[in-house]
Amino acid sequence: MTTQHTADAELAAQPAAYWTGVAYEALISYTRALQAELGFTQPQFWLLRNLSEDDISPDGEGMTIPELQQAMSSYIRPEDDLEAEAQVLLTRGWLTRDTRDRLWITEAGEKARTEIKLHAPAIRARIHEGIADSDYVTTIKVLQRMIQNAGQSN
Repeated sequence: MTTQHTADAELAAQPAAYWTGVAYEALISYTRALQAELGFTQPQFWLLRNLSEDDISPDGEGMTIPELQQAMSSYIRPEDDLEAEAQVLLTRGWLTRDTRDRLWITEAGEKARTEIKLHAPAIRARIHEGIADSDYVTTIKVLQRMIQNAGQSN
């Protein structure tokens, strides 16, 4: 993507929805590419997180694929195939499946989750390179206000 130098007044007139969409796609694509280089996918990490009592899971209980899809509904992408991703984790021994079709994180899966999580600060640092925390905070606050102005809560 080439960056063009555009006057501030012209930038101010551009639609925020366009730029938030472009940013979302670029950031997801970049993050997923880095994760793939490290040997895992974003949906695999989400599965581990949602099944870990030490992370997102409120009770450490196993979950079915439909339950996991519901739990991840605010961030899963349409192309994400949780069944296929779970199959990879089952093969690696990071998950098990019981007779009720519920997935459970294994000890090896918990170890993998904590190791994978260690990559997050470096990925964040690469994305935030050259951006002051104060500028980032301002951007988030502006986006939150736009969300409120659109009649949504954040």
